[in-house]
Amino acid sequence: MKAKVVILCGGMGTRLREETEYRPKPLVEIGGKPVLWHIMKIYSQYGFNDFILCLGYKGHMIKEYFLNYQFMNSDFTLHLNSGKPPEFHPPLQQDHWTITFAETGGEAQTGARLKRVGRYIQDDHFMFTYGDGVGDVNISKLWEFHLARGKIGTVTGVLPASRYGELSLSGNIVAEFSEKPYPEDRFISGGFFVFKRCFLDYLSAEDSCVLEREPLEKLAHEGQFIAYLHPGFWHSMDTYRDFTRLNELWKKGAPWKVWE
Repeated sequence: MKAKVVILCGGMGTRLREETEYRPKPLVEIGGKPVLWHIMKIYSQYGFNDFILCLGYKGHMIKEYFLNYQFMNSDFTLHLNSGKPPEFHPPLQQDHWTITFAETGGEAQTGARLKRVGRYIQDDHFMFTYGDGVGDVNISKLWEFHLARGKIGTVTGVLPASRYGELSLSGNIVAEFSEKPYPEDRFISGGFFVFKRCFLDYLSAEDSCVLEREPLEKLAHEGQFIAYLHPGFWHSMDTYRDFTRLNELWKKGAPWKVWE
């Protein structure tokens, strides 16, 4: 059985208020589907189909989305007077996912949310990511990389696109203009983590526990944190500009669409 995939879905997404005022950020849509769905499809493509969603802000809407998933993604006939169950018509949405919906608090930080779902993680290793970032990350290679190194934690290092146009100048003449170049050596955390289960001991269930501060800093200080470098596509959806950009990319043929 493949490892569980924990996805953070509880933040308020204040920098994307145009959308998150009405729904949790993981339900903000790219190409008519929630960004959370896109993330789950990436993992599912590599055989990771067992998910734990850390809910918080407007978490009931995420529950409602998946409780109505088959109805909203299939044709069906409803026999109102017969008492028969709905009759679904092919082609059906073929997503063989097991999803645990875990309420992790309205104000909890990232580390606290992960700590609170620890009871649902029984295996020696688990996947972990944020509910707002997509990329053409080869999850199988990431998993194998983590297991081969034997460290407690692995993070996927990504190259973010610049938000500004880069100029190559010859005097005052612009010799080359690149709208969104990728810097060659400025890797940042793109999520898509793998951890040994013992990493949960580095966390606290207190609301104030921030994963990216003391827990990961301590892991790095101990030499137990390594990076899987991914020079390919990655993009987060933090702002309305990101939302617009990702929807534009979807229309052109999304580079993170690794599934059929």
